[in-house]
Amino acid sequence: MTGQRSQKSSGYRERNSTAERALDILQLFDDDRLVVGGQEVADALGVARSTAYRYLQSLSAAGFIEEHRPAGYRLGPRVFELARLARKGLGLSEIARPLMRELVEEVGETVLLTRRAGASVVCLEREETGHPVRLSYERGHVLPINAGASALVLLAWATEEEVADVVAKHGLPRFTGATVTDEGVLRERLARIRVDDAAVTRGELDADVLGVAAPIRDVDGAVVAAVSIAALSHRVPDERVPEVVTAVRGTAGKISDRLAVLAS
Repeated sequence: MTGQRSQKSSGYRERNSTAERALDILQLFDDDRLVVGGQEVADALGVARSTAYRYLQSLSAAGFIEEHRPAGYRLGPRVFELARLARKGLGLSEIARPLMRELVEEVGETVLLTRRAGASVVCLEREETGHPVRLSYERGHVLPINAGASALVLLAWATEEEVADVVAKHGLPRFTGATVTDEGVLRERLARIRVDDAAVTRGELDADVLGVAAPIRDVDGAVVAAVSIAALSHRVPDERVPEVVTAVRGTAGKISDRLAVLAS
């Protein structure tokens, strides 16, 4: 035990930065040690107890720890504030991708994360399956706004004025015989999607592709993205569609919940 203490002490003397020692103290906290005492810090750093208390007082003055009588010190409000900022800094992709991978495992099909950019839809992320035939939707791929499940979900929660503007400026181009190209029909379709909280398309953008998408919402309830599956149509027969819709909706809800937690 004495040899270990001596070796530790020597190592810390070589690292004489106050900032490094402050970080060492903060790293003593974990799930099993929510409160640390002065002697614990002195032992861990290999310094005198009086020196350990000087470090603790400096961290306390900065709000990184606070005194917790009678046992010692616990993490302070400044740490919680930094943790909040760190969570807030997480991007949509970092939050969504683990849940997208779970959805791939559940439904066995490619999963996409998309976002609206004006009159287009951009593929932000893609999680692939092991199927030998891959679909050609890649990160950064730009898709039209009027065809495909993701596009229709993202357009469904746009304002009436935004929809009118998209149609006036860009029209409703046809991609397959199933593409919706009539504005009245499109608006009816969007209304149905808002009721269902999901969109299902079969062959509207690519003739042999089925899409199922659901909206991702921010803490205020605004639709900010969509999560969807894209599959060769024959792999998802009609009787399986309700199961897939439920799974996609569930994933969209989980991503939305995590966004809300990070914003709080």
